[in-house]
Amino acid sequence: MDIEKILAKVDHTLLLQTATWDEIRVICDDAVHYHTASVCIPPCYVRAAREYLGDRMRICTVIGFPNGNTTTAVKVFETEDALRNGADEIDMVINIGMLKAGDDAGVLDEVRAVRQACKGRILKVIIETCLLSEAEKIRMCGIVTEAKADFIKTSTGFSTAGATPEDVALFKAHVGPGVRIKAAGGISSLEDAQAMIDAGADRLGTSRIVKIVKKQGQ
Repeated sequence: MDIEKILAKVDHTLLLQTATWDEIRVICDDAVHYHTASVCIPPCYVRAAREYLGDRMRICTVIGFPNGNTTTAVKVFETEDALRNGADEIDMVINIGMLKAGDDAGVLDEVRAVRQACKGRILKVIIETCLLSEAEKIRMCGIVTEAKADFIKTSTGFSTAGATPEDVALFKAHVGPGVRIKAAGGISSLEDAQAMIDAGADRLGTSRIVKIVKKQGQ
């Protein structure tokens, strides 16, 4: 197990409702120190984090989070606002009810609208696997591919369950060329992280991996 390679795939995350700027600043420092892929933080802290970090770390933030049932116009506005404030990457939550109602065209239109608002920045599409059937997950693989998003992401970490290697493998089997996979939610050990990577994940959304490495004194 190569810990540095695992850390390089981590979006070091703090999205709790109670998160303070002092706590966000700590995870920014840790992300820089441990060379993670990005720091993933609430939209309200993006501007302060950009001013604090400069160009030392990529900043990821969340849109339509965690429920996904705001309007497309709101998600587009959130995206544009986040980019103005200095975000490099956007993780958006799909409208799960729309998918379950069979309105795949509506879901596709929304992802495309946010994709356009990203203006070339990385877009990750959160589908909340724990709330979906296998068939719905496969449909989302096709939608994310058609929308030309950069990543399909398993989970918000705020629902009934998080990522599993089985879901990551399912994505791997059904996404099109160029779509990568982010596993998030419930990744609580280095072994969990390695299992997600082995299944096909290119990014890991987690708060715990850096904490584990830090505790080990590395």
